[in-house]
Amino acid sequence: MQEQETIMQIIQEARESLMRAATTGDLETLRVHFQGRKGRLTQLLRAMGQLPPEERPALGAMINEARENISTMIEAHGALLRQREQTARLAQEAIDVTEPRPAGRAGGLHPISLVLRDLVETFTGMGFEVVEGPEVELDSYNFELLNLPKNHPSRDAQDTFYIEDNIVLRTHTSPVQARVMTTQQPPIRIICPGRTFRADEADATHSPNFHQMEGLIVDKGIAMADLKGTLDAFARSLFGDGTATRFRPSYFPFTEPSAEVDVTCMVCHGAGCRICKGTGWIEMLGSGMVNPKVLEVCGIDPSAYSGFAFGMGLERIAILKYGINDMRLLYEGDVRFLSQFR
Repeated sequence: MQEQETIMQIIQEARESLMRAATTGDLETLRVHFQGRKGRLTQLLRAMGQLPPEERPALGAMINEARENISTMIEAHGALLRQREQTARLAQEAIDVTEPRPAGRAGGLHPISLVLRDLVETFTGMGFEVVEGPEVELDSYNFELLNLPKNHPSRDAQDTFYIEDNIVLRTHTSPVQARVMTTQQPPIRIICPGRTFRADEADATHSPNFHQMEGLIVDKGIAMADLKGTLDAFARSLFGDGTATRFRPSYFPFTEPSAEVDVTCMVCHGAGCRICKGTGWIEMLGSGMVNPKVLEVCGIDPSAYSGFAFGMGLERIAILKYGINDMRLLYEGDVRFLSQFR
């Protein structure tokens, strides 16, 4: 019958087409051509409706047998082609493990991390212990224990992001000092580095997210001269042996007396230049003797102990040390900028 001859022709055509197939993609094209929804064998099956009912079973069996034969041939030839393709790919992608590879691009520490590393090394060398605390802080630790009661005007300079009425993103790392003083009796000698937050607009010298490192010593007989000697050693370690410090009277609620600390301009070395506005000095940090009220509210007897505290912004030190002209460069992740510090 004519349909049987057609089936034999389809099988022969499939066999010849397989011999010409060079890739697994060619095989998929052949499979669709012969067995797909619009393929040769599928069209025969749809045409069976035009045959007498008694002829349909025999033709259906022949079509199914042809489909299985073609599937077997495609699968066998596909296994051969896949093996060839894998062998070719492995040869192409082979790696000579004895050949020296090109040097990779090494990363480096961020400028803020470099400054922090130097500061930690300097102060731990003087006997300080590194202590860290939570960035989401209670109002009592961030303000009240540091002589900043609710509704006090001095809070305006440190307005911050509030989670709830009594939970804030810390405005400085001083809460770590309060936590230590409320849980530990003197002697205390700590530095507290970390991330802090204030509601500042981002510009060349400000950011709502920045980094600080504060220091605290509480012991018997601590005086302003100890603070001066400690900060002199810090300045010389960070900026060189010729660096000096200068104290200017200031006000901080948690220290009394308080002082702003200037260091010798690292650009002109005190001669006066554009960077230091002709003064020979650059403002670096705040400091002072711990307010007796702070000691008392933290459970330390101010008649027996005294102490000093200081705090500095890591971004400011990085800007001064590396000559960076815009604070925002420290946060943008520009590899062209960061690669200078490798």
